[in-house]
Amino acid sequence: MNATAESYVTADGRTIGGTVMEMKNITLRFGGVTAISNISFDIREGEIRAIIGPNGAGKSSMLNVINGFYHPQEGEIWFRGEKRKPMKPYQIAHQGIARTFQNIALFKGMSTLDNIMTGRFTHMKSNMLMQAIWKGPAAREEYENREIVEHIIDFLEIQAIRKTPVGRLPYGLQKRVELGRALAAQPKLLLLDEPMAGMNVEEKEDMSRFILDVNDEFGTTIALIEHDMGVVMDISDRVVVLDYGKKIGDGTPDEVRNNQDVIDAYLGVAHD
Repeated sequence: MNATAESYVTADGRTIGGTVMEMKNITLRFGGVTAISNISFDIREGEIRAIIGPNGAGKSSMLNVINGFYHPQEGEIWFRGEKRKPMKPYQIAHQGIARTFQNIALFKGMSTLDNIMTGRFTHMKSNMLMQAIWKGPAAREEYENREIVEHIIDFLEIQAIRKTPVGRLPYGLQKRVELGRALAAQPKLLLLDEPMAGMNVEEKEDMSRFILDVNDEFGTTIALIEHDMGVVMDISDRVVVLDYGKKIGDGTPDEVRNNQDVIDAYLGVAHD
């Protein structure tokens, strides 16, 4: 179930639907430190929603609230029309929310294929005994999961490294494998924590293309944190801007680009 916001079609022909997630007056404290202060914003179905701001603005804390790693002291989280009770990350994964991490969190000794297969765990129904025997339903489930993973490998153009241990891969390809693992969960909402961090220009171009393709071809709603303003302005439908744990801007890339509070806090340009 979605909220009542009306859908619309973007200039490039994509359909943006109603609200799938709404953060209402979220406040998060760590002891006497307030990481997020009374922040509200929504994420709409089918959009690419960017969360930006200087270091220490509260971006990763907000992503961790969405993902269930942190539980805010104040405020409400609504997902697909229902108020969400406090949940653990694995419960939220079962709801259809997947994420990547700022620091790559892969199994370095496992192959690309096996790493991406771990993203299918939330869809596996066979118990350990059935998987050990590996016949009947367990075998069929394995084949089905493998088919989905092979499609993702083709989609991300990483066929050549499917059997390579990820610890041997260059950084940019490791980030792509991590994206593949998140996609294997077939999420309704995909959270990307600085997907371009540490990449060169060519790697950023590739990752931007894959993010756009995931959104377009799979219809996946995406919320991302990113420091590269060029990337944010190029691929995002809407941008929310945080600074010192407070929201200082929210709107389309053009609206945010021309917001003087954002210019002063994030871009470092003083008033004329």
